Amino acid sequence: MNGEQRVARIERQTSETNIQLELSLDGAGACHIETGIGFFDHMLNAFARHGLFDLHVQCAGDLHVDPHHSVEDVGICLGQAIDKALAGKESIERYGHSYVPMDEALARSVIDLSGRAYFVLNASFIDERVGEFPTALVREFFQAVAAQARLNLHIDLLRCANDHHGVEAIFKSFGRALDAASRRSERVRGVPSTKGAL
Repeated sequence: MNGEQRVARIERQTSETNIQLELSLDGAGACHIETGIGFFDHMLNAFARHGLFDLHVQCAGDLHVDPHHSVEDVGICLGQAIDKALAGKESIERYGHSYVPMDEALARSVIDLSGRAYFVLNASFIDERVGEFPTALVREFFQAVAAQARLNLHIDLLRCANDHHGVEAIFKSFGRALDAASRRSERVRGVPSTKGAL
């Protein structure tokens, strides 16, 4: 089994955002996040720590407009980094799922690293914002990640009475599901697909 570290670095610069992102799939949860959106930083930190990914994100965005461009573009960069770090996808488990409770909230994420992008979110939020983070951007972020990482992602917020808890449970469950799906196994020979490619 290939023991090389799976690391990707992505840079994205547009008229709306300037982003540098580095991801290691074989990390220990070390992260440094600066997007200018406090709750979003907290969520990316939760994703990395509970998925055991090393993640560094520096984003300068047009926050004077609103957080939308920054959140979506970080999602684009994270998805590209996941896809790049996975490379040929040899020896990976491919599928992963995780349930994460946080007090009254319960979230489930299910992933197939299929090479075919598809995204489903079943979640209802109570408020428009958590801090300075619009809850509508949960969908935008994960849609961007799924599209760029070319993964099949189903997220369900099964119950929630506090949006902070619900969104955090989603990010943690996504991290843990991605860790499970991207994990390498000595039992998997080559690419886990009857087609021979993902």
